[in-house]
Amino acid sequence: MLSLKDIKKDYVVGDSTVSALKGVSIDFRENEFVSILGPSGCGKTTLLNIIGGLDRYTSGDLNINGKSTKDFKDCDWDSYRNHSIGFVFQSYNLIPHQTVLSNVELALTLSGVSKSERRERAVKALEQVGLGDQLHKKPNQMSGGQMQRVAIARALVNEPDILLADEPTGALDTETSVQIMELLKSISKDKLIIMVTHNPELAMKYSSRIIKLLDGKVIDDSDPLDKNVVEPIKKPEKEPTKADKKAAKKERKKLKTSMNFLTALSLSRNNLMTKKARTLLTSFAGSIGIIGIALILSISNGVQLYIDQVQSDTLSSYPLQITKTTASIGEIMNTMAKNHEGSGKHDMDKVYSQNAMGEMINTLMEETKVNNLEKFKKYLDDNSDLKDLTSDVQYTYATTLNVFTESDSGVMQVNPSTLLEDMGYMSSTQMEAMSMSGSMGGMGTDVWSEMIDNEELIDKQYDVIAGRLPEKYNEVVLVVDKNNEINDYVLYSLGLLDPSSLNGIVRRAMAGEDISVDSEQHVYTYDELLDLKFKVVPTPDFYKKKDGVWEDMTGDESYMKKAVANGTEISVVGILRPDEDASSASISGAIGYRHDLMTYLIDEVDNSEIVKEQIANPDIDVFTGLKFKTDENVADTDSSSETVSDSTADTESKADKTVDNSDTDKKAGLVAGDSSMEIPEGMTEEQYKALMEQSGASDTGELADMGMNAMGSMDMSAIQGGDMSSLTETQKKYIASLSDEQMELMKQMLKEQSDTNADQLANSGKYSTSNYDNNMKTLGYSVVEDPDSINIYPVDFASKEKIIDIIDDYNDSVGEEDKIEYTDYVGLMMSSITSIINAISYVLIAFVAISLVVSSIMIGIITYISVLERTKEIGILRSIGASKRDISRVFNAETVIVGFVAGALGIIISYLLTIPINMIIAHLTDVPIRASIPVSAAVILIAISVCLTLIAGLFPSRVAAKKDPVIALRTE
Repeated sequence: MLSLKDIKKDYVVGDSTVSALKGVSIDFRENEFVSILGPSGCGKTTLLNIIGGLDRYTSGDLNINGKSTKDFKDCDWDSYRNHSIGFVFQSYNLIPHQTVLSNVELALTLSGVSKSERRERAVKALEQVGLGDQLHKKPNQMSGGQMQRVAIARALVNEPDILLADEPTGALDTETSVQIMELLKSISKDKLIIMVTHNPELAMKYSSRIIKLLDGKVIDDSDPLDKNVVEPIKKPEKEPTKADKKAAKKERKKLKTSMNFLTALSLSRNNLMTKKARTLLTSFAGSIGIIGIALILSISNGVQLYIDQVQSDTLSSYPLQITKTTASIGEIMNTMAKNHEGSGKHDMDKVYSQNAMGEMINTLMEETKVNNLEKFKKYLDDNSDLKDLTSDVQYTYATTLNVFTESDSGVMQVNPSTLLEDMGYMSSTQMEAMSMSGSMGGMGTDVWSEMIDNEELIDKQYDVIAGRLPEKYNEVVLVVDKNNEINDYVLYSLGLLDPSSLNGIVRRAMAGEDISVDSEQHVYTYDELLDLKFKVVPTPDFYKKKDGVWEDMTGDESYMKKAVANGTEISVVGILRPDEDASSASISGAIGYRHDLMTYLIDEVDNSEIVKEQIANPDIDVFTGLKFKTDENVADTDSSSETVSDSTADTESKADKTVDNSDTDKKAGLVAGDSSMEIPEGMTEEQYKALMEQSGASDTGELADMGMNAMGSMDMSAIQGGDMSSLTETQKKYIASLSDEQMELMKQMLKEQSDTNADQLANSGKYSTSNYDNNMKTLGYSVVEDPDSINIYPVDFASKEKIIDIIDDYNDSVGEEDKIEYTDYVGLMMSSITSIINAISYVLIAFVAISLVVSSIMIGIITYISVLERTKEIGILRSIGASKRDISRVFNAETVIVGFVAGALGIIISYLLTIPINMIIAHLTDVPIRASIPVSAAVILIAISVCLTLIAGLFPSRVAAKKDPVIALRTE
């Protein structure tokens, strides 16, 4: 079973070599109680350690079950100690911070036994030694005899073949010694027990065999096995097959010991709990660096969140704008700068002109570009990445939002606002320019603006203080400022204050007149503001067809009243107030409307009669009836103005003749009841007479006079459109007297007259001063697929750069004529701020990281101290089969625990410190910065703390793993 052949053990001490064993050869039976006696220093414990695999022999061989150990590796010795050897020491060698049960279970843990089986076998072993009721006690709560019984139970729990006892009764009283020896004797019936002792009486009484050593040699053996002759190990007759080798390898792997990390954590946790104060102080010291970095990150995160909010809010007001017609402002500015420098290539004795204006105009013409927004819109709509990069993509159109309010005094135009023009502050041209600047994120004159189509962003920027957000196209919201106030400009523009009181006030003030302005603070309830109603009127409704052309009726008060009354009603359904933490707002006006109001208006304009007529006649101006100028007719006009005049006169003469000879006058007279009129062409005499009788023509003098007079001043187009409101009572009476046939004749006559007038104008030889595109723009005509401008609202500056990349990709994929020019109004306004904040944070973190490294080194030193303190524990673990790697794992687990506690403690303290920090920031500044540690940053910092302490503990754990288990067991 176990055989020692010529075992020698030498120790090198300085320059000399000491021989502890000098050729010891012993064979042991499978079950016997062997006592090894001898004076101190004779080699008894050395021999025991070599048999137990704790120490290595210098020469000779140790055979286990016929197998030589000469080629054993560390893992083989670890497995041998764990599965074949059980140690019982004089000083018990129990791990003090583990319970009795945990001490016994430890060997099974290294063997890979399951938890349930481990518990069952450990309890059984303790019951076998009479300690079944002491499972959860700590070693320091037990007597010496009880601790030795625990040591025996630990030695037996793994069912070893050999039990090695080194002075097992050396620290016990006589009575307890007898109990322990009786226990060992009973065990020797099934196992080999080798005991080293100085007590020959106990050896003689309980041992079945006594071996005496002196000066490293066996001098006596009371019951040798075959006179200490060891039979040579026979070699197998044939070489082992691959299957045999594979099976042997599998068996070795099965017997390989390994401590899992959870066991290592448990051992280290229990050890640290015995030194709570030191562990806590060590963790706090390690947490100082974490606290510093966490606080820097919290403030940096607060600033970054504020910057992100500012970016989001700012970019919601200053989007990337792409207009249909654009110019490169940068090139124009460069030209101005060059002109400012001058050429200087002339003598200095005279004054010379500088061609600045000419160069600027040339540059403007060269740099002005028409963007194909229809094609670009389709590209944007098809781009799936754009949604994540933008708060909204807003398409604006040339269709004017005409908003009116009704009152007893009449109708008032609310949008576009004319208040400043009425005050005499600026001209209509300046007003238009200012409105354009408002659409570009500036402060325009209009108080109505389209809301961004991003409810989440609006919720962040605004609080709904009354009502709700609009849900339909005909619903709007009123926006107040952070103090619940509305600018009086808005009140005048919306008609809440009388704007007529400001008419010409600027001119009068500049003329020196005494003027007064209402400075009283007016108060409105939420309900009053939510009761506001407005009317939206499409631009085509401002025009009325007369004599074949469309006339602008905005100057006709009664017509405008009716047009406004027939307009779409708009209701205020909510009142918004900017959030106190919002740095900017996406709604530039006081009234915010939804995008679908504009799409509704576009549909109304596109389906209007005047727009349809202009589209059907693209070469005729519907406002004048004249032809638009083209390259061909302009050339004809330039070739002979006299011919044009003659042609015009001739056309007018022919037109007059045509009118005189037409049936129009006959039909007019017939409608008026004039019996002297000839029968119109296409009507029989019987039809004519019946019609005359129907009209009372037998006595027609008075009726004819009334009819002709009535028709002379009658608004024929009103009749044609069915509008009788503008007729006098006499005209209404006359119309009522007409039969159905006469009414049809009248409408036919009006159509012929309108067509004749239009034909006369179109062929008059004169040309319209406008063109087709201008007319369509005047009417507010737009196509949804072809916007007038595109406003792209990036989520942040990083997203803005990606959007610019998308635009660049588009430009690379299209021809030169379809490339897009855009305007970035924000530019690099704030992008550098983030870089500066990050740079400052990195510098501060670098400084604080020094303290983190220092604290990690300190933890490494403390871990090394722990190694020194736990040296005996290292020896105990090695004696029950723990490998060097297991020992390293134990101390690595300890550093992991300390690092985790340090990191968690640092994060908790940092979270608590952010409370007074935020209070101080709020007290010292008005900037809404809230220091907060991101959850991800907290987790990363704890991980960094664990990693750094783990790295710092690598050296001490390595030292622990390399400790000689024999020396470690001797350490007190």
